[in-house]
Amino acid sequence: MSKGLSREQVNSREKTILKKSPNILIVEDENIIALDIQNTIEEFGWKVCAITSRGEESIRLAAKFRPDLVLMDIRLKGKMNGTAAAKIISDTLNIPIIYLTAYRDKEKNIQMIQNSLSGYIQKPFSQNELHSKMKKILSQIRKYPKTN
Repeated sequence: MSKGLSREQVNSREKTILKKSPNILIVEDENIIALDIQNTIEEFGWKVCAITSRGEESIRLAAKFRPDLVLMDIRLKGKMNGTAAAKIISDTLNIPIIYLTAYRDKEKNIQMIQNSLSGYIQKPFSQNELHSKMKKILSQIRKYPKTN
């Protein structure tokens, strides 16, 4: 909590930071999971600009819609995996990525974080876990806007 601010002031500041409804790009190879994530994000009052199951398409959609945040699965349809697509999106568009991973391997997850502006969430995850992680990242980028 910020020095000298009450909890109400901190919550008010956070709401102001997130006032503009964020746009989220979902990259997930399992349609049912992607739709569930979309419903969850919309319950938060946020927007999903697009959903795709392919790495190549995620790069095109990120360039087209310039989302505030990308939720990226590791295993995708097509030739490009989520790690490769996320690296291109991060490097060229400076858009934060949250990996959605079923990997339990801590070493693999550390590699993902090093390639990401934001980190990862391990599957299965709760709505609260997703909301908390996304809100934290969105608050950070609102304080430190994208440079591109």
